[in-house]
Amino acid sequence: MLTRKSELILNPYKLLIIIFVSLSILSSCSVYQTISNVSRLKYKIYSATDYRIAGVAVAEKKSIKDFNSIELLKITSGFINGNLPLTFLLNIEAKNPNDGNGGFARTDLNIASFPWRLFLNEKEIIQGNITEPVFVPGKGESVIIPIKIEFNVAKSFKEKSMDDILLLLLQIGGVHGSTSNLKMVAKPVLGTQFGKLEYPDEITIVDKSFN
Repeated sequence: MLTRKSELILNPYKLLIIIFVSLSILSSCSVYQTISNVSRLKYKIYSATDYRIAGVAVAEKKSIKDFNSIELLKITSGFINGNLPLTFLLNIEAKNPNDGNGGFARTDLNIASFPWRLFLNEKEIIQGNITEPVFVPGKGESVIIPIKIEFNVAKSFKEKSMDDILLLLLQIGGVHGSTSNLKMVAKPVLGTQFGKLEYPDEITIVDKSFN
């Protein structure tokens, strides 16, 4: 049987245990809430601009006939040599809905890393990552992540003729170009108050709607 003196000695330890358990529960709740808020961050392809093949702008072109003789000579030379660089700017829209409404706490998010793989017509063409973290404030607004794309289209599409390649580029980057042929697969890493949090699986980013 504990004496009155022993109970007085043990009480501080009981208090510490209660405090530790309470803090652990609160911490667990905070971690869960943070993970829930992180999972609400959405992405989609916003636009792709400034397409250039071997330095020749594609944006104002409707058909192969719109390329002048000098441009075609430059492109043909690159195609024959197997060096036909395609460059463009891909803009990824990141939306953070954690603005404090709907039962979720307002949460600012920081994309620390964004390893991605880009597909054109379901063919993987290039991999990369962002060069610096991207801050996405919890205001229910969107932030654009600009990603510069550059790869050798002649090497990536060896099975296609030069005309096929030009028609493909007009389809995605010409006057009536669309980003529907593009798809990005990424595995974001977010910086949180509990450290970096990596997505468990890759996510697929397209242009029609947020993932």
